[in-house]
Amino acid sequence: MAEISLLQAFAEVGYQVAGGGGAHGAMTALRRVLPVEGYEFVAYDPATGGHHSVAAAGHERIDHDAAEEYATLEAYRRALATRSPVVMPEPGTRRYFRRHLEPYGWRCGLTAPLFLPDGRYTGLLHLAYRRDPPHAAPALVSAAAPTLAHVTDLSRCVLTPTALPPGYRAVAFDRAGVRRAVPGAEHSPALYGEPGMASFARAFIDSRELSRRGLWLDASGQWRDVRAVRAGVGFQGSLQGAVVAERPCALPYELTGREVEVLTRVAAGDSNPQIAAALVLSVRTVTTHLEHIFTKLGCDSRTRLTTKALAEGLCRLDL
Repeated sequence: MAEISLLQAFAEVGYQVAGGGGAHGAMTALRRVLPVEGYEFVAYDPATGGHHSVAAAGHERIDHDAAEEYATLEAYRRALATRSPVVMPEPGTRRYFRRHLEPYGWRCGLTAPLFLPDGRYTGLLHLAYRRDPPHAAPALVSAAAPTLAHVTDLSRCVLTPTALPPGYRAVAFDRAGVRRAVPGAEHSPALYGEPGMASFARAFIDSRELSRRGLWLDASGQWRDVRAVRAGVGFQGSLQGAVVAERPCALPYELTGREVEVLTRVAAGDSNPQIAAALVLSVRTVTTHLEHIFTKLGCDSRTRLTTKALAEGLCRLDL
């Protein structure tokens, strides 16, 4: 019966993490098999290399300085090396314990490093007790740690964006340019490795647009249909972000690369002389390109051409 309860509790922990119950839902499930009086989730931010508190219950939140202080302790380095929980107070943690736990009446603590199944470190889980923790606590926390690590994973896009078409590879970005995984979407090496994509995503995040679409010629000479949509990223989707998705494509309407460049300038409101100057072409050549574009897209005015180009994502994205 105890074994069945343990399996059920761990399944519930995973369900709470995956289903949106987050830290508090996961810990409620874990408490079915492990008494916990107070807890604190501290996330590691890969963008800054720092730690900060993201969720707590049962005692005051450990402030930013305390989270950073713990990361300087030898016990922290040992925990990372062994991937095993550290009991406090013990030599090397007593001063920290007296400053940040003892004033609240806690007698001991247990801190577990959180690593995802792929081995990536995401943060720490602090447990606090007014009496000695159960003998099995370190083993139970260690077993649950790979699942609980998702709670503190700040590099993950945790809110799946809407209107992301199937078959597109994707990467999520925040304003700082941190790249993140997108749940349910295949990873895009092309987007991840493009230096200018973070700036493109930041400009989109700062705009008022809900979505953006265009054509991108990557470094290998492959055209890609690119779409950007808004999404929450980071802890519980609290950061403004964007998901950028792509798939290889042939140029639509049998357009040439040069015609795409001309069409992009038309959509931006440039006149023929301005387009000629920007693309280092003669005005006559630009006029000829436009005649071909009008025919291929079935438009009879620059206004209709612009409307169609923007609606269907026919403009080139310059990164």
